[in-house]
Amino acid sequence: MRKAEVIQRCLPPNNEKIKSRMYKALANSSPRQLSEHLQSKNIQPITIYDRSYPDLLKQIPDPPAVLYASGLTDILDLPCRLSVVGTRDPSEAACNDIKQLLPDIIKANTVIVSGLARGIDALSHRLACEREGYTIAVLGFGHDHLYPKQLQPLYQEMLSSQLVISEYPPYMKAERWHFPERNRIISGLSMLTLIVEAKKKSGSLITADCALEQNRTVAALPGRIADTFAAGTNQLLSEGALPVFSSGDLLDELNLTQRL
Repeated sequence: MRKAEVIQRCLPPNNEKIKSRMYKALANSSPRQLSEHLQSKNIQPITIYDRSYPDLLKQIPDPPAVLYASGLTDILDLPCRLSVVGTRDPSEAACNDIKQLLPDIIKANTVIVSGLARGIDALSHRLACEREGYTIAVLGFGHDHLYPKQLQPLYQEMLSSQLVISEYPPYMKAERWHFPERNRIISGLSMLTLIVEAKKKSGSLITADCALEQNRTVAALPGRIADTFAAGTNQLLSEGALPVFSSGDLLDELNLTQRL
C-alpha cells in the first residue's frame, strides 16, 4: 500500500493539516520498515485516534498526528501534569528554587513534563526520577538521535522507568525548527506551564506563548530586576503570569485546573 493510501485510510478527509504531518513523518521510509524499526526499539506509535492519546493534547490547535512513545505509556493516563521549562544555563539560585519547589509537586502525583534539554529541563526530569515520581520528556528529534549526547544516562533511565515521546519518527535528526514545534506539545500536555528562568529572547518564552494560545495557565518565578536571566520571566509576570513563591502556589493552581 502506498503512503498516501495509508494516510487516506487512517484519517478522515477534513484533517489536511494532520495528514500533512503524517505524510512528512512517513516520507523517508515505508510503513512496513517503520513498523519493524519501532518494534525493534520498543517504541509505540500512538495516533490521535487512539484511546491512549492525551485528551488535553487533542485540544490544541495543531496536535501531532502521532506520538512515538518509549517507556511507561501508562503515565499518559495520570490526570495531573505540570510542564516545566527554563534556561539551558541556569543560575545556582534557579536550580535551588526548582529543588525546593518540585518535591512537593512530585509527591502529589503530578507528572513533570519537560523537553530533555540541558539545564532546567534535565534537572526537573532528574528530580522526578530521584523522588520516585513520574515525568515525560518531549523530544525535538527522533529516538535514534539523542541531542545533546551528554544526557544519554538520563535518557536511558527515563526509557526504563518514565516516558519519552516525540512527534518525529526515530530516524529524524534534530533540526533547529523542531524545538519550537516541540514546545507546543510540552505546554499542550498540561493545564499549567512553569517558566523558571528565561532571558528576553528565550525558547522558554515560545513555550509560554504556546500555552497562552492553547488557553492554558502560565506561571513564572520572579527574579531580580538587574538579572538578564530573569528578564523574560519578569516580563511574563508583568503581562499577567501567575507568580510562584512556593510549591503551594503551584499546588493550588493545579487543583483548580483539575476541577475545570
